[in-house]
Amino acid sequence: MTAAAEQLHLAQPALGAQIRQLEKELNVALVLRHSRGVSPTEAGRLLYERTKKILRDVEDMRSEVQSLGSTKKDSIVLGLSPSIMLLIGADVLLEARREMPGVFLSLSEERSNVLAEALERNQLDVILAYNIGARAGFERQAILEEDFVFVTAPENAPKDPTISLAEALEAELVIGGERGLIRSIVEAEAQRLSLKLRVAFEVHSINSMKSLIARGVGASIMPYSLAAEELRSGKLVGRKIDRPALTRTLYAVLPAGGHAHAPDGERMRFVKTLEGRILQALGTYGRALT
Repeated sequence: MTAAAEQLHLAQPALGAQIRQLEKELNVALVLRHSRGVSPTEAGRLLYERTKKILRDVEDMRSEVQSLGSTKKDSIVLGLSPSIMLLIGADVLLEARREMPGVFLSLSEERSNVLAEALERNQLDVILAYNIGARAGFERQAILEEDFVFVTAPENAPKDPTISLAEALEAELVIGGERGLIRSIVEAEAQRLSLKLRVAFEVHSINSMKSLIARGVGASIMPYSLAAEELRSGKLVGRKIDRPALTRTLYAVLPAGGHAHAPDGERMRFVKTLEGRILQALGTYGRALT
């Protein structure tokens, strides 16, 4: 109670009196008082969650109404991983113009861990990033799951439409460095199954990696989006890995409490639009989680 009063710039007795008055009006206890301070009751937690939503809705409404009478645009600084840019690229900007005519969108393209660090420094408003762990100060929502594929030159493609991880690991691989997210996912699953990677080339550039594979030099295991253009054109061939399946999860992540730019509701509506675009581009290699 002392810490809450200081944060609200109130005297502790005044804060206590306001809580008691609220409990009297609602005819229900909102906090449990004990020697170590207070803790919320179930009713208190419900009131807190509903109140947060109401306050967000009020802020969204204020911003939307004000935007109708002003030429000044809100802004969203959006962080995307490179594979999303490969999938939908300039469509992001065009969708933003159609969906949010009153909002200026700025894009930042970086690896998922770099985006998360930028979000922590308040340099971004929202990010779409893969396999982001829970962090203090973040609100994250898993939005879709993407399959990994075994990628080869057409002349080296397996006959079957799917392939086991054990079969894929028999190939000499062109793959990223040990500190990369994709390499770590493949290695973790291989280790779980007591399998080993045969690394022919360790390459940090995805374009160089695909160029080597197209020449028939090795194969790779990667998320579908990283080679989507080449797979659609037939320059490369992909086989879904299904025994076991290898996947990664795309999260929408915002700072807890939001920023002072475009309102959370508008940001998340736009994220939902992007989710539909990404899923359409992934086809059978992606599944919605929301």
